[in-house]
Amino acid sequence: MIAIIDYGMGNLFSIYNGLKRVYDDPMLVAAENIERLREADGIIVPGVGAFDDGIRNLNPFSGALLDLVRSGVPVLGICIGMQVMFEASEEGNERGLGLLPGTVVRLPETVRVPHMGWNNLHLQRHSELLEGITDADYFYFVHSYHCVPRNEDHIVASVDYGEQLAAVVNRNNMYGVQFHPEKSSKGGLHLLKNFVSICKG
Repeated sequence: MIAIIDYGMGNLFSIYNGLKRVYDDPMLVAAENIERLREADGIIVPGVGAFDDGIRNLNPFSGALLDLVRSGVPVLGICIGMQVMFEASEEGNERGLGLLPGTVVRLPETVRVPHMGWNNLHLQRHSELLEGITDADYFYFVHSYHCVPRNEDHIVASVDYGEQLAAVVNRNNMYGVQFHPEKSSKGGLHLLKNFVSICKG
């Protein structure tokens, strides 16, 4: 089972329906059935909104989530769901989960904020998450802040928006994407299918 954490911050039904197209057993896990999280073969943390709200809403799940990451369960963070995996953000005052070393900063003053629309990726290293995806594939972005990993080796792909920004990150079993695969047509479905394959081992 792949669990989608329902913490009030994501396009839950969009990601559920997208995952359902490539996998037959997704489950929305809310605070009232949080024990199901520990049965998951993989976890998706979706996200739309602000960093501090995301951290506060994730608080009931954070203990189980950290345990599962440490045990090797694959986790995919999407947009804010990726940003909360870092240590801190200029957007707020709450501490991040710290699963990825680095911070989240506002987009450069030289570009329009938010970054909204379709952009192609620039692949930087191999990751099973992007198997079969090339620099020619476009994905849908909506964000005003971006992640700056302390270790550049954690950046799998970047996007050109005024400067090269981290678009896909990977550290061991922890994956993050700044774009929304559930809104990214065939490329997004392909990425979700790759995540399912990772979860199946």
